[in-house]
Amino acid sequence: MRKTWLKVSGLLLSMLLAASSIAGCNGSDNPSTTGPTVSPTTEQGSGILSPAKRLKVATTSSLYDTGLWALLEPMFEKEFGVEVDVLYANTGIALQYGQRGDVDIITVHDKARELQFIADGYGTTRSAFAYNYFVIVGPASDPLGLKGLSAEDAFKKLFASKTAKFVSRGDASGTNSKEQAIWKAAGITYTDVRSSGAWYVESGQGMGPTLQMAGQLQGYTLSDIGTFLAFKGQTGLTSIVDKGSILLNVYAAVPVNPVKVAVSNKDMAQKMVEWLLSPAIQKIIGDYGVKDYGAPLFTPCAGNEPAN
Repeated sequence: MRKTWLKVSGLLLSMLLAASSIAGCNGSDNPSTTGPTVSPTTEQGSGILSPAKRLKVATTSSLYDTGLWALLEPMFEKEFGVEVDVLYANTGIALQYGQRGDVDIITVHDKARELQFIADGYGTTRSAFAYNYFVIVGPASDPLGLKGLSAEDAFKKLFASKTAKFVSRGDASGTNSKEQAIWKAAGITYTDVRSSGAWYVESGQGMGPTLQMAGQLQGYTLSDIGTFLAFKGQTGLTSIVDKGSILLNVYAAVPVNPVKVAVSNKDMAQKMVEWLLSPAIQKIIGDYGVKDYGAPLFTPCAGNEPAN
């Protein structure tokens, strides 16, 4: 009988201690019946943002690698009171994110696929907000003598020689799509290029790592000029071919269509489009890179998309 009483007494004592501990944690003798209110303090932690307060953006690696999104993201968050989640990948993957409803808006650089994305019902509108150019870059020695050639003729010489390394993104990115377009314009089948020997290397990576690989191999590659300039100090590569309408590179914003797939913040996605096209942000985009490189990495083009 005594053992039973001791067990009960011990249980009651444990319950009293637990209740006392809980009261101490609440910090009040009269806790609210609706539970504690979570406040954004270091002691209590911060609350979880509702989906309406988050905006998910899929962007191409070149916009990310140049640091442009690092500049724009906090500005948009401050102005609109929303948390922006930027997912960077190649254009192909960014479009897939949009098709699945993983993001609210995409900012990429492959017009043909952007228009197809909209035609298939996944996007609402396409708004070009900036452009620059692709360049064929390589070692300063330019072993194949591509300097001064058109992009198409440079690719012909690369394919005919098969001695100098060419590093391709090989990843269904906007840059990889442009590369394929140049091979086609040069009259060379892309599948033939891919199977033509060890000179043709596919990195399967973003633009920054691809440039670094080309530098290590002392080979050539195709890059948007913004990322090339941002990584130039790390690669030792120089611009070899930078003229020709085929090298135009336009960036556009496309909100994901909420009628086709479920998105979390369609209204804020539209606000981002309008914000990117606004005079103030267009000026910021146009000034970006001037201080470090002596020239802007992007040219703003709201309402004035270049054709060539």
